[in-house]
Amino acid sequence: MAHSIFETGSPVDIAMVLANRDRRVAVQQRILEQTPDETLIVTKLNVPGPIKNNAALQQLFTVGVSRFRSVLAQANLAVTQITEWHELTGNELFWRSSATSAAVKRAAVTFEDTDVLGRIFDVDILTGNPAKAISRTALGFPVRRCFVCQRPAKECARSRRHSVAELTDCISKLATNGGEVRDK
Repeated sequence: MAHSIFETGSPVDIAMVLANRDRRVAVQQRILEQTPDETLIVTKLNVPGPIKNNAALQQLFTVGVSRFRSVLAQANLAVTQITEWHELTGNELFWRSSATSAAVKRAAVTFEDTDVLGRIFDVDILTGNPAKAISRTALGFPVRRCFVCQRPAKECARSRRHSVAELTDCISKLATNGGEVRDK
C-alpha cells in the first residue's frame, strides 16, 4: 500500500467539525454583509475521517491553492485574499472578487475537474446578502464525481459507499502523484 498522508495529525471529532462549520458560515455572512456586490470564494479540502490537517495536508492545500490561483489568472479573474486559517479541522482560504459569481464558478469547476488536486478541493462560490451558493448544475455543469468510483459524489457520501480508509488511500495516491507532497 502507498504511504498515507494521513499517518500524522491530531484527530478531530464531529463537535469540532460542526463548530468549524458554524465559524465558516459566520465569517462568510460577515464578509458578504460588508461587500454584498462582490463574489466570495471559500476554498478548502474534502478530507474524510478524523485527520483533517497535518504538514502534508497543509502542503497539499498550498500547492492546490497556487494551482487554482493560476486558473483564475488564466481566466483574467482578479481576487483578493481576505483571510485564511490552518486549524486542526482543516485549511481554509477566503477570497473575494469583483468578477461575476458565474465567471468565478466556471473557473472553480475547471480547477476541480481538470487538476488532479482540484478533485480533492471544495471551492464554494457565494454571493449576496443573505448568502447564496452558486451551484455547478445552475451553470449547466454536471455534478461532482466521486474520486473513487465516478458515481455522483453526494450519492456516495450519503450512502457511505466507501470506507474512510478507502477514501484516504485514494486521496493519498492523488496527492502523492499530482501534488508534489513530500514527507517532512
